[in-house]
Amino acid sequence: MQDYKELNVWKKSHQFVIEIYKNIISFPKEETFNLVNQLKRASGSIPANIAEGCGRYTQKDFASFLQNALGSAHEVEYLLLLSKDLKFISSDQYELLNEQICEIKAMIMLLLKK
Repeated sequence: MQDYKELNVWKKSHQFVIEIYKNIISFPKEETFNLVNQLKRASGSIPANIAEGCGRYTQKDFASFLQNALGSAHEVEYLLLLSKDLKFISSDQYELLNEQICEIKAMIMLLLKK
């Protein structure tokens, strides 16, 4: 297929994971195995699924991994809203991260339409 590191959606989602890790540092310690773990797993799943899909030989397989990445992006979108509502992140942090995850979702959807 293609080198995942060349895809803009992979680059953007990889940087997004880094931003998530920076933002969850301030979460309460009791959330380490709950919300923190879910955000790490779901956000990391986005670029990981894109990378794995790029290693497949058919467009159908690639699309399946993109769908998994999109599902993880939707999960992250909700977890960010929950984090804001629980006041673990500020409204400004939420707006910035939500804008990024919405851009990533749109990019994945465009790839799925190809």
